[in-house]
Amino acid sequence: MEKSQVALVVCRTYEQEQVDSALEKGIRLLGGIEAIFSKEEKILLKPNLLAKAAPEKAVTTHPAVFKAVGKLLQEAGYENLYYGDSPGNPIGGVARVASGCGIKEVADELKIELGDFNSGQEIVYEEGLTEKHFIISNAILDCDGIVNICKMKTHQLERITGATKNMFGAVYGLNKGAFHAKYTDADSFAKMIADLNNFVRPRLNIMDGIIAMEGNGPQSGTPIAMNMMLLSKDPIALDTVFCGLVGLNPELVPTNKRGQEYGVGTMLEEEIDVLTDEGILTIDDVSKKYGNFNFDVYRGGDSKMQLKMLKPMQPLLEKKPVIIKEKCVKCGICVDSCPLTEKAISLQGYPAYNYKTCIRCYCCQEMCPQKAIEVKTPRLARMFDRNWKI
Repeated sequence: MEKSQVALVVCRTYEQEQVDSALEKGIRLLGGIEAIFSKEEKILLKPNLLAKAAPEKAVTTHPAVFKAVGKLLQEAGYENLYYGDSPGNPIGGVARVASGCGIKEVADELKIELGDFNSGQEIVYEEGLTEKHFIISNAILDCDGIVNICKMKTHQLERITGATKNMFGAVYGLNKGAFHAKYTDADSFAKMIADLNNFVRPRLNIMDGIIAMEGNGPQSGTPIAMNMMLLSKDPIALDTVFCGLVGLNPELVPTNKRGQEYGVGTMLEEEIDVLTDEGILTIDDVSKKYGNFNFDVYRGGDSKMQLKMLKPMQPLLEKKPVIIKEKCVKCGICVDSCPLTEKAISLQGYPAYNYKTCIRCYCCQEMCPQKAIEVKTPRLARMFDRNWKI
């Protein structure tokens, strides 16, 4: 059986020549760009544009990585390029967020136009195993192929966000919130993400892991140097290598587990080759050589099983978002980000939660620009977690 290939290239700086060189090396390891896209195709560059944030905060795809991708394609003769994403908070438009992340200025320099992420169409996806209806941004529907330029980050709902989760940006605007309200736990949400990936099928996935984010991601975490870029045609394999590099069991990441089950890609180590300057290595090999096992990511067991066994104690064991008042500026973005019709959070001076209705989607934490919301694990749950830890 043909294995999935993930290229790992070392890159220790966002200095443009270094990033360009690393990207060229990664593409070469995968067999060249012409093996992935035809010259006449309309190609969408899809970075992570979660929210307006300076590049050094490691919230979004770094503009140097985006520029390297655009330059490589243009220099290879690809002329029909455009870019974009559907941000977590679409108010003000995609261009405002792209400019705030430094991406728009690079795209303007390369004369790559912004695609239509300000409108979308409902599509029926009969092959979907969990979700058969999506409202997809027109820019996604208009392209022939996608370059998924994701960021190496932690995520409070799914543990990590990488290539697979980045394609949630294909969903148009506020409809993303509706999916959080419909799929209220990490596992069911991951099933929907798997169906979405099978529909949009990005052909090339590039992960910016030069400076990654650990801890309270995907917006409020801490930048940390991982000094690498990962590239693959298989988003699940790429995310699995990311897991290996930070000592996280890939089976504990719902988007990996359901992505494997739904046929998006593979998370099985024996089915993945990691391509490096030194030749073909295993995930274990590159984890020992390039990994950071002190990377701050949740590695504990699946609390869902624990809660079933300890149902009467559930309120004492569930993780929950908590306001850090010292950082909060009472802007109300957390309230606007709640996907529920009857909001689980309200402004009462400082934001206040109704934990009985909160679905633990952590959209509030994800969109807080002040890093004023943290997802807390109760002390009792941490005690049990040591017993169930995998």
